Amino acid sequence: MSAQQGSLHSDGKSVHWRQLLKSGSRIFIGSHAAVPHALIADLSAHSQHLHDIEIVQVYALGDNAWAEPEYTQQFKVNTLFIGGPQVRRAVAEGRADYTPCFMSDIPSLFQDGILPLDAALIMVSPADEYGYHSLGVSVDIVSAALRSAKKVIAQVNPKMPVTFGQAFIHKGQIDAFFDAEADLPEIEATELDAVTERIGQYVSLLVEDGATIQIGFGNICDAVLRYLGNHKDLGVHSEMITDGIMQLMQSGVINNRKKTYHQHKTVTSFCVGSKALYDFVDGNPHIGFYPSEYVNSPANIARNDCMISINSAIEVDLTGQVVSDSIGHQFYSGIGGHVDFSRGASMSKGGKPVIALPSTAQDGRISRIVPHLTEGVGVATSRAHVYYVVTEFGVASLRGKSIRERALELIRVAHPKFRQQLLDEVRKHYYVPNYQTIKSVEVPELGNVGFKELCIDGHYYDLRPLNPSDERRLQEFFYSHTKETLQMRYNTVPTQMSREKSCTLVSVDQATDLALCIVRQKGSAAEIQAVGRYYYVPADNSCEVAFVTREIHQGKGMASRLLDEMISIAKVRQLGHMVAYVRAENHKMLAVFERAGFKRLASEEPGEVHLKLSLADGS
Repeated sequence: MSAQQGSLHSDGKSVHWRQLLKSGSRIFIGSHAAVPHALIADLSAHSQHLHDIEIVQVYALGDNAWAEPEYTQQFKVNTLFIGGPQVRRAVAEGRADYTPCFMSDIPSLFQDGILPLDAALIMVSPADEYGYHSLGVSVDIVSAALRSAKKVIAQVNPKMPVTFGQAFIHKGQIDAFFDAEADLPEIEATELDAVTERIGQYVSLLVEDGATIQIGFGNICDAVLRYLGNHKDLGVHSEMITDGIMQLMQSGVINNRKKTYHQHKTVTSFCVGSKALYDFVDGNPHIGFYPSEYVNSPANIARNDCMISINSAIEVDLTGQVVSDSIGHQFYSGIGGHVDFSRGASMSKGGKPVIALPSTAQDGRISRIVPHLTEGVGVATSRAHVYYVVTEFGVASLRGKSIRERALELIRVAHPKFRQQLLDEVRKHYYVPNYQTIKSVEVPELGNVGFKELCIDGHYYDLRPLNPSDERRLQEFFYSHTKETLQMRYNTVPTQMSREKSCTLVSVDQATDLALCIVRQKGSAAEIQAVGRYYYVPADNSCEVAFVTREIHQGKGMASRLLDEMISIAKVRQLGHMVAYVRAENHKMLAVFERAGFKRLASEEPGEVHLKLSLADGS
């Protein structure tokens, strides 16, 4: 490697491109932040005799000049993931091709001769004392490309970090070298808006301490990482890592000590971000860079218990189908590792595949939650692969849900101005019956995330609003009651809770009336433990309150917690007073009301106690 910097050489002798390539060759260029730009520029400048060189690539950070129209006779891009405006424009104009594929499958396209490579143009660090160069910040599919290509041509960059894992190639495997020092392209973090912040907050609530995470790229994923700052013992198995991962590792939130696969090590295949990130991975023994066929293998991903995959999307239909690579007929990005990790997380013990996206696009003019997929788009992730869909309006839980239940869950997290339209559209296909209605489902008085976590008798529960997708849960709750409980709550013993009746009870306009529940949530499974309601009485600006609690929890304080919350909300809404009617023999419920300050009044009904709490005086 004694030849002059800035020229091709091998064994100390100059090499010309005509000795390495011929017209019609297919070449691979390094990916993400490890694109050998100086090497490609040299190829462009010294290969006028070459024509129709097919460039196979994924996302290439930096200027993709080879995709511009002036290079049409020289190069033809075939991208396996669309990234950057130049490549996106070339695909849209038909000057470049897009080949959709899973990131985990790309190596086999090279190795099986489906996309045979004549050369791989890569970027590496200088060789160590043993003659090994590091692939640095991108091992991903570069590893498979250099093993499959007939020729390997490397830009040797002193600024390329040395990374560990399966990140090395011996100098004897490289056919030609090009010495060129260059800064790695950086991606700066952007300011997060309120919508993105809220989505990040909701997603973080799905991540338990000790979980292993995979995170995608973009503002939403940055927001998620910011809200994981108070978590403990997180692990990482992700095709990419960013500055947010680095910061959580530095703070000790990510320590990988509870991982069940590659314990004590962050596993990735590439990184993109700031110079600080590139410095962080340089020589860092706590991070392993491995090939995509290894990192993105759903079977390997699933070996991590509590695997949480977090990815964004362009749109989601009301059955749960996810679009991530196209906007209508226009191809926008690619499938990448989205499906690999959704599948792997769904196979993991305690795993959760999560899709996060804003509820609207184009400055709020269109909904990203749609009744049917836009013409021309392709499904990246099937409706069976997604457990959670998160917007700024909450978390939709889809696992094990019928089409009707999925539609109701997704409408609930759609933007309020589109909810009725979505319901009307989905009814045309009989997914949702005519009696189902959508009303205001948010209770902002419960705080930013719309629910509160409770610890009762050593167990954790969520106190949240009832919503239309709770229809079946409310049925199950009703049929769990004894005759005595039904008698105390309804003053009779009803024998049926039909779907229509249950639907009426969960379709509450929470802006006027109030219906709260305490739910035991285990992953995608939820069971109602208690329900509290008040019905607004406009005539005197009051409300009537009622409760029912599952028998095994009676006497544990659930009714009191619900009542306290409802009193607080009623005061914020400036109601004058609350009333309740309780059977005289229901001593436990009477005690709940009286502890909250309710006073007994004369009742017109024998055997019934009338109670009242004045709110206007601040009591």
